[in-house]
Order: sequence, then structure tokens, then C-alpha cells
Amino acid sequence: MSSRPELQAPPEIFYDDVEARKYTSSSRIIEIQAQLSGRALELLALPDDGVPRLLLDIGCGSGLSGETLSESGHQWIGLDISHSMLDVALEREVEGDLLLGDMGQGLGIRPGVIDGAISISAVQWLCNADKSSHEPRLRLKAFFGSLYRCLARGARAVFQVYPENLAQRELILGFAMRAGFAGGVVIDFPHSTKRRKEYLVLTCGPPSVNTAVPKGKGEDGESCSDDESSEDEENRMVCISDRRRPRKLQKITKKGKGREWILKKKEQMRRKGNVVPPDTKYTARKRKSRF
Repeated sequence: MSSRPELQAPPEIFYDDVEARKYTSSSRIIEIQAQLSGRALELLALPDDGVPRLLLDIGCGSGLSGETLSESGHQWIGLDISHSMLDVALEREVEGDLLLGDMGQGLGIRPGVIDGAISISAVQWLCNADKSSHEPRLRLKAFFGSLYRCLARGARAVFQVYPENLAQRELILGFAMRAGFAGGVVIDFPHSTKRRKEYLVLTCGPPSVNTAVPKGKGEDGESCSDDESSEDEENRMVCISDRRRPRKLQKITKKGKGREWILKKKEQMRRKGNVVPPDTKYTARKRKSRF
């Protein structure tokens, strides 16, 4: 059986009472969570003005990552699907407000009130269909759409993720891009199998100078150079700031009938005296699933 938790059971089942307490009592897990959440907070690039921000911790679990936010002087709201994890967080008397919910169904938070969001090892769970009613694409769409709405414009969201493969990484990036985010992937220690960590760094709003993606850290703890980060094609930084590029025209319809065939049929209908809509650049273009 795979050692990846998301491939063993749904999160609300995998993190039961026993696993939740085991997870929270592990000194190794506590140290790793502190490091990952500290790096995520660093990538949020919040203003250093001493003003506490309202942050969102998605997949907060028992509040280990939230403790890093509290130590930095920020207020936070934690969301998790595991009731057992949240029970442990309440027992530990964490300082954040806790919500029980499924991020794949949307966040349900008022628009524009969150100053930043982090998530540690949680977003990749959305790529799994744990129930017959689960469609990963729809869940990713609901998640990133609701996240974009609740963030203040210009705010960042940083997700530490463990994508199973390149296709899963691109799936997550694609739906973040469709929701309106700019940003990309930051990879720390790209040439280390053990220390390698991926962070999805997103900015709420259109691309600008301020949405430039930070560089990942190298083995010496310093930022990787462009040469180092481009040696491995799979480890490359994936930017999604070109989200406003025009889509390619749909040349062939589902029935195999392209634009030329449709224009020809419309001309035939006009010669017969029928009322036909005028030809435009949208003629024969595939309609979107929503308006």
C-alpha cells in the first residue's frame, strides 16, 4: 500500500481520533510543520509594519501550522474536514477560530476579508475522487473560485503541496489560473530527493510587478540561481501569469464541421430567403459551459 495518506483513505477517515493524536504528538511532525508553515508565511510577503493580519489556514488539522501564525502576531481562521483533528486543536487551546468543512465544496467566507492564506500538505487531496459524487475538476474549481473571492485584492495564498506527478501539478495550477490567480510554483532544494518542497504561490488579482514569483532555496539555504533551477525540466518554475492570453479558436466542432462548412450552410440558407444571423468572429466558436 502506498505511504501517501491521500491514497489510503479520505482525510476525514484517515485522520481519526487515533491518527490525529499520533500526528500531533510526534516531535518530528511538529518540527516539520513549523518549518513548512514558517516558509509559507515568508512567501506570503506580508508588510512588515507590525499590524496583525487575518489569515486563513486551509487544512489546519490540529493547529500546528496555526501556531506559527500566532507566534508571528497574526489572527487566523482554520478550516479542516477532520472532526478528530479539530477536537485535538480545541484541546490544545489554539488561538485561531476553527471551522469544520470540506474545501472542495467552497470556503463560504465573505468576499475580500482575508489578508492571506496558507495550506500545508492539503490541496493535493482535492485531486482524488474519494466518493462517487466527487469530481476533482469541479472540486478544484469550487475551491480556487471561493478562495479568490474571499481574499483581498493583492493578497497572496501559499500552498505547500506534494503533487503525485507532473500531471497533478498542472491540474492544480490550471484551475488556479482559471480562477484569476497569478503566480507559480516555488521549489526549495530542487535537487534533493529528501528535502525537496513545492510551494504554490498565488496572488489575487491580475499579473503585475508585485506578483513576481520568488525563487526557491538551494542546498545552502540561499535562493537558487536561474541556471540551477532550469537544469531539470520537471523541476522548472511553472508560472501562470499569462492567464489572460487569448484562447485558440475552436476549428472543429463535435460533429467534425468547421467554420467554413457553417459559413457555407448559412449562405445557402440566405439564398433560400431564410433569416440567418450575420457572420461574426464568434461564428462556429464553441460556447462556454457558463455565462
